[in-house]
Amino acid sequence: MSLEALPEWLQPVWNKILSRRDRMPHALLFCGAPGSGKRLFAEHLSRALLCRAPQANGFACGACAACNWIAASNHPDYFTLIPAADEASDDDGETADAGKKEKAKSSQIVIDQVRSLQGALEVGAGGHDGGRRVVIVDPAEAMNHAAANALLKALEEPLESTHYLLVSHAPGRLLPTIRSRCQVIDFPRPEPEVALAWLRREGVRDDALLGFASGLPVAARDYAQGDLQLIRRQLAKELAAVSATEPLKLAADWEARLKLKASVEAGFTMVTLVSWIQRWLFDGVCVANGLRPRFYQDFEAELRQATHNRCEAWMDCSRVVQEFRRVAQHPLNARLFLEDLVLNLRRAM
Repeated sequence: MSLEALPEWLQPVWNKILSRRDRMPHALLFCGAPGSGKRLFAEHLSRALLCRAPQANGFACGACAACNWIAASNHPDYFTLIPAADEASDDDGETADAGKKEKAKSSQIVIDQVRSLQGALEVGAGGHDGGRRVVIVDPAEAMNHAAANALLKALEEPLESTHYLLVSHAPGRLLPTIRSRCQVIDFPRPEPEVALAWLRREGVRDDALLGFASGLPVAARDYAQGDLQLIRRQLAKELAAVSATEPLKLAADWEARLKLKASVEAGFTMVTLVSWIQRWLFDGVCVANGLRPRFYQDFEAELRQATHNRCEAWMDCSRVVQEFRRVAQHPLNARLFLEDLVLNLRRAM
């Protein structure tokens, strides 16, 4: 599997890390918002560390035996720790019907996965041909308490020539002892001009998506390439007209949309829905105070018409929706949850 080129705004980070190639820390913690390019960076770095003939710029050659192994996903010294649910979704042999019959996979990284990794590392101590070994943990905050403690022991007593690359969207959720044993690398947001130029080269013409993605061009490109862009626009239209919509019908429509195969494959979940509503409310407060919207820049006119300068009511609604966000991942009854949510939105708007 070939990798796309590293975006230019991450090149300074790459140069800084590769300048220490011969004295690379045994653990690096990549921190940044989802869509900042952390996992892509980790993939490039892992290939560079395992490559037998890296290029002058530090990137893997892509032609040696080690590069071919990792491209074919069978390199003996390359390991990943990801949630069990993500591992299951990558299994091409599993059908949807079979998945329903199976026990639901964990969305966490569990201790059995860490123990299996440790066993593999101990068996292959010294690495293939005495080379390096690389472990990617993504997202690191998905480790439950037992798994985190097990990995901590490995970080405290690292095996020779083994490098751990931890990718985290929320490093504050990691054990302080894990953070203290890693060199932290923060991933920056590029300047808007750089981000827009990159999006143009990627074929994305909708500038509003960059604002919706909080200035992260990789995330903006992901929105543009899948069904999420259509879902986003439909949701914005519904929120703009929520005061004139039958609330129970709208809740039913949202529930049906969440269950669609396209929505599931695009990663549109209840948490995503609530967070996008929060962005709409945030923009409504901004517009009510005479500011430009940040997330729904292409719906500024609708927001101005909807707010009617009712800033306080929208702020109150935003606080209410924050409480919905706390339980959005596991609502007891999805339909009742959505009906209550829509009724609260209707009252505010």
